[in-house]
Amino acid sequence: MAYTALYRKWRPADFEDVKGQDHIVTTLKNQIRTGRIGHAYLFCGTRGTGKTTIAKILAKAVNCEHPVDGNPCGECRTCRAIAAGNSVNVVEIDAASNNGVDNIREIRDEVQYSPAEGKYRVYIIDEVHMLSTGAFNALLKTLEEPPSYVIFILATTEVHKIPVTVLSRCQRYDFRRISGDTIAGRLAQMAQAEAIQAEEKALRYIAKKGDGSMRDAISLFDQCAAFYYGETLTYEKVLEVLGAVDNEVFSRLLRTVAAGDTAGSIRMVEELVLQGRELSQFVLDFTWYMRNLLLLETAGGDEEVLDMTAEDMARLREEAKLIDNETLMRYIRVFSELSSQMRYAAGKRVLLELAVIRLTKPQMEENLDSLVQRVKELEKRLDSGQYAASAPAGTAAPVRQESGEKAEEKVVAISKAQYEDLRMIREQWKQIIRDLGASMRPALAEAIVEPVGDGVMSLGFTDETYYLMGAREQVISRLEEYVKANYRKEIKFQAKLLSDKKAGNTRYISEEELKSKIHMDIVTENS
Repeated sequence: MAYTALYRKWRPADFEDVKGQDHIVTTLKNQIRTGRIGHAYLFCGTRGTGKTTIAKILAKAVNCEHPVDGNPCGECRTCRAIAAGNSVNVVEIDAASNNGVDNIREIRDEVQYSPAEGKYRVYIIDEVHMLSTGAFNALLKTLEEPPSYVIFILATTEVHKIPVTVLSRCQRYDFRRISGDTIAGRLAQMAQAEAIQAEEKALRYIAKKGDGSMRDAISLFDQCAAFYYGETLTYEKVLEVLGAVDNEVFSRLLRTVAAGDTAGSIRMVEELVLQGRELSQFVLDFTWYMRNLLLLETAGGDEEVLDMTAEDMARLREEAKLIDNETLMRYIRVFSELSSQMRYAAGKRVLLELAVIRLTKPQMEENLDSLVQRVKELEKRLDSGQYAASAPAGTAAPVRQESGEKAEEKVVAISKAQYEDLRMIREQWKQIIRDLGASMRPALAEAIVEPVGDGVMSLGFTDETYYLMGAREQVISRLEEYVKANYRKEIKFQAKLLSDKKAGNTRYISEEELKSKIHMDIVTENS
């Protein structure tokens, strides 16, 4: 016997079995009990919330030979025929593939004939927003004045596309997203009936992934149960099947980012890739994790709103002490933008890595929230005694003295041509990196420009991340082309990583200044 998918096998057969739509079920049952049945209904809401299911139950209820308190009995010949899809009185139409004027005209011709059996002819038009303008116009007259034995049930996920003229002729019912608790309860009921051993935590995670859709959640549960057939379905197994990650991973990444550890954050992305995790889903889940943290800090930590375990709540409370609200909102903004970018991108890993670097390096951005984070980080450094300020871009960085240590400055004499090139580049450095664009600006802004020889200069970086960005061939080429085009100078640039933090504490003078500087310790470099 062919296998029946769980979402079909467990489709509710009567109103009492419908979960999460009590406001609609109660209204429809009252109409059936009192005989106040409408001629046109519009069911709208997100996918998997029960629109088509309730439409079929309503079709059975109005035609049932022995209704019970507004519910179809499910046993009479009419109920069985409708449930099996064999009733001529219930017609289901998919408007996505039957959206023309001719399709609606066929319906208009059919409604002239009363039902051969039962009380009503019911037309269920799914995804009705897909009908053409001509088809909607052809439907209007029939909707307004249908025969007494005809009921139209229109279902759609995009109600804003329905013409107002159609909306005004229907009773509208808005289907709500189903809560995680309701979905998890239904999954537990199914697991017990199907003899599937499953952890409560696993079911709750599947319910969360359903995102308010009962059908989506049941399909995910069916998939996980099939993968681990005959085994207990644990939380870890569900994560593996769905390509998702545990909240502990989100916590580790958030703490690594908050500490400004770029290399550590990139390594975590590498781990996710090697584990075969779905990066788009990871971005969505991490954004949701940060949303929970923000709500914890701003809304007092309502556990019903956060929908998290006690263990995760304790972890969030620890992280709330590490990150302020402004910084957290910047993180959420960056990852929300990333989620949109990744939807159609091929290089998802590269986009994720760039986003992580942006989080750990707020100086890469010039908007207000990144500036606020940079100010807060500077305040922390000042409070901890790190008083040294950053050197202007393109110049040698000053070295902060340790207690009892005497600062030393190395003075180097270079040729007149080298000196003039160096002075010109350093004076124009801010303008150069500004014109080169935002993609190169963060790395080059941290570079220390020094001479190497005639027509050659080095870009020294003390940060490995900036070195990797600044040493790229396209960056060096763009820089050389810009200098040639704007200053008529043939200067070659080469990047290097400065291992010694005191590197760059050098002052350069021209050889012509030697006579006036003979009292200083001078080194003459041969070009």
